Amino acid sequence: MQTAFSKYEGAGNDFILIDDRQHRFRPEARLVARLCDRHFGIGADGLMTLTQTPDGGCVMRYFNADGSEGEMCGNGARCFALFVRHLGLCGDTCRFEATDGAHTAQLRRVEGPAGEIELGMIDVAQIRTGDGWWSLNTGVPHYVEFVDDPSAVDVCGRGRAIRRDTARFPQGTNVNFVQLLGPGRLRMRTYERGVENETLACGTGATAAAIVACHARQHDCRAFRIEVPGGVLSVRFARTPGTQYYTDVRLTGPARRVFGGTFDTDDL
Repeated sequence: MQTAFSKYEGAGNDFILIDDRQHRFRPEARLVARLCDRHFGIGADGLMTLTQTPDGGCVMRYFNADGSEGEMCGNGARCFALFVRHLGLCGDTCRFEATDGAHTAQLRRVEGPAGEIELGMIDVAQIRTGDGWWSLNTGVPHYVEFVDDPSAVDVCGRGRAIRRDTARFPQGTNVNFVQLLGPGRLRMRTYERGVENETLACGTGATAAAIVACHARQHDCRAFRIEVPGGVLSVRFARTPGTQYYTDVRLTGPARRVFGGTFDTDDL
């Protein structure tokens, strides 16, 4: 069966997008993994499908590169919002459902295939801490560790070991190594669960890094600029004084349509 797709990227985090409003695509794990394979498929960090609720609302389903279904992806959701806009299904505001709940994206600037997208993330109510690390859920679980220089870290080696430390993280975890550059400025690298590799950007990871930086190091800062290998992301939020409760969490960054095409599921 022939299936149309579009390829999008957000700060180097790349995704396959499929309009599945007709419910013809079957996102089986083996097929998704094959499509995301960079040698035998299209190549991507993940895949998303667009479906609709009975009343016409948009629904995003997200699948990791290994074929497993994921809860949320910040950069992917920003790409999804731009995809919905390109299909003519929304204007400057895109509302959609994901596994972790309802989200609203503001399309701040759209020029042809590219745009600047601000995405509303879930509230954060709990931050765990250990010996030099913090853990929280920003749509998916994240581990945050501050380092002097992310470029000197064996992200794949250390990240893989932490990601699989089920004694501390029963569901597994994404792993972020974060450098404090100054007030409201961070640099980070991320090992992503489900991709099982380092990615050029991670939106939920950037959100986790910013919240932990406020919680543990820069208590009065509510807006952060995060440098990642694929570009720059911004995170801002509100914080209830004296608590670990973070609300109005907003992730902003670029998204871009790279190309589109069709694939035949019989060939994969």
